[in-house]
Amino acid sequence: MVGGYNLDLTVITVTIFYVGYPGFNYDKEHFQHIIASYPNANTIISPENTMASRIPMSNFVIESAVIEAPFSDVWHLIKLQDFAKFYSALEKSEWVKGTSPDTDIVRWTFKDGTVLEVKQEEHSTIEHYITYSIISSQPALTYTSAVSTVRLYAVTSGEHAGQTFITWTGNFSSDADADAIEDAKFKRREALADLAKAVAKK
Repeated sequence: MVGGYNLDLTVITVTIFYVGYPGFNYDKEHFQHIIASYPNANTIISPENTMASRIPMSNFVIESAVIEAPFSDVWHLIKLQDFAKFYSALEKSEWVKGTSPDTDIVRWTFKDGTVLEVKQEEHSTIEHYITYSIISSQPALTYTSAVSTVRLYAVTSGEHAGQTFITWTGNFSSDADADAIEDAKFKRREALADLAKAVAKK
């Protein structure tokens, strides 16, 4: 309990309920001060006898999988311009022409007609990850921004030795709603399943 509030904390969710007592006055700034301690929390404030309100906070998702294939086979496909080689939802993935030589931008054209332009923010052949952001979308996104990272690890021991562990995270702006977050989770799961199928064919 902090300042008269019960905190129910999960990995990505903080829910705060007002515990009533005589003379208590709801102080929104005090709630915000408490919530600031949890920057990755999706927060709901529910004071008694007050309509529940939601303070926008950053939203984080992560999906992961063990791919039954050698690390090198999986890492070979983790290039933004090559995602269409394994992700069945994509019609094509290609470099965007006319951009600065120092700017890596790829256009993803989905089979449902959605077109995203994503910018590679980081790429490490040592730590084996790529980070990218969405810079444009048709139709427009329902949130302001998203930054995602795909990271690979070689499994070196245990029953999955010789295989690959992969994580796909996403940090979404505070205006991303629950539907957008669930959609991001579903698409990552779908893409990881497609990746597993693609490398299994080799």
